[in-house]
Amino acid sequence: MNAVEIIVKKRDGEPLSREEIKFFIDGYTAGKIPDYQASALAMAILCRGMNDRETADLTMAIAESGEVLSLDGVVDIAVDKHSTGGVGDKTTLIVQPIVSACGVPVAKMSGRGLGFSGGTIDKLESIPGMRLDLTKEEFLAQLKKYHTVLSGQSGDLAPADGKLYALRDVTGTVPALPLIASSVMSKKIAAGTPVILLDVKVGDGAFMETIEKARRLAGVMVAIGTQIGRKVYAELTDMNQPLGAAVGNILEVKESIAFLKGEPVPSDLYEHCVKSSATLLEMAGAAGTSEDALAQVRRALSSGAAFESLKKLVSLQGGDISYLDSPEKFPAAPIVRTVTSDRAGYVHAIRARIVGEASVALDAGRITKSDAIDRRVGILVHSKVGDPVEKGQPIFTIHANSEAKAERAAANLIQAISIQDGPRDRYPQFYGLITGSDDKTA
Repeated sequence: MNAVEIIVKKRDGEPLSREEIKFFIDGYTAGKIPDYQASALAMAILCRGMNDRETADLTMAIAESGEVLSLDGVVDIAVDKHSTGGVGDKTTLIVQPIVSACGVPVAKMSGRGLGFSGGTIDKLESIPGMRLDLTKEEFLAQLKKYHTVLSGQSGDLAPADGKLYALRDVTGTVPALPLIASSVMSKKIAAGTPVILLDVKVGDGAFMETIEKARRLAGVMVAIGTQIGRKVYAELTDMNQPLGAAVGNILEVKESIAFLKGEPVPSDLYEHCVKSSATLLEMAGAAGTSEDALAQVRRALSSGAAFESLKKLVSLQGGDISYLDSPEKFPAAPIVRTVTSDRAGYVHAIRARIVGEASVALDAGRITKSDAIDRRVGILVHSKVGDPVEKGQPIFTIHANSEAKAERAAANLIQAISIQDGPRDRYPQFYGLITGSDDKTA
């Protein structure tokens, strides 16, 4: 067996064996197979595809290229929710405390943001003292004792994915569905969580811009979960406009705190987090029906248990919970500028991608992994698609670290919004749930 034989086999459209896939991934991780051969295989996969078994084997080979955590003997069950990324997506900060407050352990490993998709770790690092670089031993001990833990992804988990991810980016193979799916799922598998809800974003501000493409990706990832004995569902959710109002690290943390405290938040964010939390309870077997799951979620919110769950998580990991009780303590951007509507009408579009790119230009996100970010800056979106607006009504508030950046952001944001005379239907928040058996349409 050698790398060339494997490349040729896939080039010719033949399925690769588990042994062949593992041989290639192990060799590439160890540096025995060079980038140019890995590039050739990636292109062959892009052109020829992989079946469900091959994709599952690829996922496991990538996961097993490093350490694979086991939760056996730690908790009886644990859940995780993973998003494919979007603008204003702060759902982990809300869903994890809700689910934990309902008695279901949550074991979450998250990453940093790149581009306009913000990272959970960047958001939580806005809280002074918050430690997110837990060791494996610390991660498992906290999960066992307190049933909630959130940490950054260790470099020891799925190292092959890091190498392949960088390679795909420069070889035109990013769209290869088996490579996308195995990249996402390998890290989830390596983290050891047996129940995983995937949040696959759809729309202008998402990697998958159409429901058809999102459904294909979701189906492949759910099939991987089935093949390796994990319970994996995938929800298809809207990203044609920013989720909630806040885009930017501290702004999103403050919006999450407001949500958990029972303060008013945009309805799309509320619907998303409540439904996703309820789905996780059902998947974990903590609720017999959807109605029961929703009732548990709402009780956790109305009783204050969900907010206390967030405080517990932050406190366990060294964060200063006084910032949760008094969000005004967070540092504010020095420049605040409001963009108003130049006409009356109805909001027909708020292009999530433009809003996200504007936030990156404000320094809320990164172009490269080494870029510094300013956690104070960002954008508040005051209207949603379908909302009526009056002339002179605020539609965006820009939080910036310089007048020049605020000016550029304002000019960009004007291009993001379309206000027309007639009414416009609102976007649905959910487009379906992929379960591997009886997929549901929202």
